[in-house]
Amino acid sequence: MALKSSAPADLEQIFEPIRPALEAVEQAYSRYVRPAVEADAAAFEATGGGVLPGTKAVHVVDEVIPRMARYIQASGGKRVRPALLLLAARLAGYSGERAVVYASAVEFIHTATLVHDDIIDESELRRGRLAAHSRWGNDKTVLLGDYLYISSMKLALTYDDAIPIVRLLCDVTRRMIEGELYQLTKTGDVDISEGEYFEIIRRKTAYLFGGSAEIGSMLGATTDAQRTALRDYGFNLGVAFQLVDDLLDFTADQSKLGKPVGQDLREGKVTLALIHLLGREAEGCRARQIARAALETGEIGIGDWRELGVLLREHRATDYAYDKAVEHATAARDCLAAFSPSAERDALLALPDYVLARDR
Repeated sequence: MALKSSAPADLEQIFEPIRPALEAVEQAYSRYVRPAVEADAAAFEATGGGVLPGTKAVHVVDEVIPRMARYIQASGGKRVRPALLLLAARLAGYSGERAVVYASAVEFIHTATLVHDDIIDESELRRGRLAAHSRWGNDKTVLLGDYLYISSMKLALTYDDAIPIVRLLCDVTRRMIEGELYQLTKTGDVDISEGEYFEIIRRKTAYLFGGSAEIGSMLGATTDAQRTALRDYGFNLGVAFQLVDDLLDFTADQSKLGKPVGQDLREGKVTLALIHLLGREAEGCRARQIARAALETGEIGIGDWRELGVLLREHRATDYAYDKAVEHATAARDCLAAFSPSAERDALLALPDYVLARDR
């Protein structure tokens, strides 16, 4: 019998069991995003060594990095990945400081990918505000992304026995980069297959979700089967999350989405609903003309956009993509059968409902 949630799909309520820990992640973000050279200089002076050579640059760097990082943090975000780690750790019986540290490292990695993705996609907006590179330029922003990646690993190495977790984070990050590179090879490809699309979203999104849940399980007392169950829960949740995210590009209210609808198509990304429609030959013929023109020019007129939306709905292509998201959300919930009922399990059961109900 499939597990179901009785909780509302509201993040505030879902995250209630971990609210203090999630707030600690927010604080850690602000605390750790500062140049390490500042601390190095202070340590050097404390030993009587005088002023560390080159520290005149500290004040410049000390202003730029925190300012950019605070701007990104203020843009909001759902913090689903760190919350997933925290809930998984609680479910595994652990509620100590390490969970906050590793959840912060996960959020650093996620933020770094957003920074780099916006540069690659030339996205002007992120969550309704100017993307970081739109304010500070590509050169500074790509370095901020690098800084966040390295900071995540340094943070994860807080503990001497952290190597297995750092190895997992490195593997997840490598897969994310592979996914981005694979997506770039498929940019503008109207003939991308469903299998290729799923391979991209598994690497770009699902592995970080799965890794976050698995790290949580590693902090507590879980059997091998339970660790696998939490990893698979996160992985399936990540697939569902990305499927809905891509679908919103066709169906969302632009004022809620925080970016122009149709942005994926303008950036050369063909996602599942459109792949399904294009694969239906005669039914996808007009859609193929519209899609090809948009992919070639990076633009789509309002008339063509509306016509494409009608075709997607008429031929149930958006329903097809949503049904796939439901399949993965259900698979995620089923993974939690390995655990006894608890507030944390209830929260994890409710999270797929939130993902499916998203409108932004």
